[in-house]
Amino acid sequence: MSRIDGAPDLTPTIVSNKNNWKVPVLVSKQSATTFSDKEQIWADNAESSPFFGNCYLCWSSFQSLSSGNAAPNPMVVATSRDGGNTWTQKQVTTASNNPFNPKQGFGRSGCTVRTDSNGVVYVLANQFAVGTPGQGSHILVKSFDGGHTWTPPKNIGLAVDTCFSVQFDGTSFRCVEDGVAGARDDLSSAPSIDIANGAPTGSGATNEILRTWVDGRDGVTSPHVYTSVSTNAGNTWSPPVSQETSGDRGYYSAIAISPNGGDAYLVYNAFTTPFRNDTTSLRSLVGVVKHADISGGVLGGFSDLHRSTPGDPRGSSQNNLWLEFLGDYVYAVATNTYGAAVWNDTRNAADCPAIDTWRQAAQDAIANGTAVPTKPAPQQECPATFGNSDIFGGSFADPTP
Repeated sequence: MSRIDGAPDLTPTIVSNKNNWKVPVLVSKQSATTFSDKEQIWADNAESSPFFGNCYLCWSSFQSLSSGNAAPNPMVVATSRDGGNTWTQKQVTTASNNPFNPKQGFGRSGCTVRTDSNGVVYVLANQFAVGTPGQGSHILVKSFDGGHTWTPPKNIGLAVDTCFSVQFDGTSFRCVEDGVAGARDDLSSAPSIDIANGAPTGSGATNEILRTWVDGRDGVTSPHVYTSVSTNAGNTWSPPVSQETSGDRGYYSAIAISPNGGDAYLVYNAFTTPFRNDTTSLRSLVGVVKHADISGGVLGGFSDLHRSTPGDPRGSSQNNLWLEFLGDYVYAVATNTYGAAVWNDTRNAADCPAIDTWRQAAQDAIANGTAVPTKPAPQQECPATFGNSDIFGGSFADPTP
């Protein structure tokens, strides 16, 4: 990771100059057989915390090149107590990765990390399961001593993934939810959390925790954007509530809560078209930002702040053309006066009929055990903006100040 130090008046011009950044530091312990993936970083930003300024980085460590079902896959958290110069790391879960073990499950990934006003660190992750869809769960580990020690993983509730179809991606098989040769949705059910920790001072913190994820328990027609709330340090959680607009099939979601605990901002990507069993029918992807007031720890109803221009995800692509590609995340952040969010967007990506035809034929060939046809040449056979998927974002004032 890299970082930049400076006075509170850091400007976009200063930050955008790479020469103002410190030399990157290697955090994870690597080897030729270790792949560190799906990371998230967080700095303890409440002055009331005894560990104010600590930085925490979580990730999933995919270890060993072993074949079969048992590549070790522990969650790891690294802590820096000196502004990112040095790091110590701890394995916080078992390395077990066995799809046939109902307790340990099929690995874990998609971590999220936050701190409360007392300096307690919360790391959540998705515990995967096998199935179409898989009946997984969210797990929670906590540290009360600034990352020196961690609690055992606690299962905090069901999280069903959106693996409604499995498609070949040129190397292995990927779960999708929008249709044949669609965009992978590995981490749709991974948790996103935020904590009202009263930053920057910690004063007046409610330490309420908001959690969101996309859940496939009601089937391919209704992947829900769920929210859940904890007001007792993650010990118990409210039942999940679906927050998506009618007709939206959730894809990825993220949530933010204002430091004073009065406002929630929710962002999600969603498909507005049903699962497509072909590659010729129009598909539609939107990004949505919502807001809700919070009173006495009770999360109110969400209303739309923004709904993006739809785009056709068929216009996105992996580098090897086999599947669409939209990335694995959306993100949100909140202050006491506004929220900001980013989402995947394909409004500027043009569909390419030649690619659509090839993708269908290629998936059929894999299913039938026949030869895969030759790929089209996108520069010659596709519109100039094929593959031009974007990350869009916005800042939204609190509608109920």
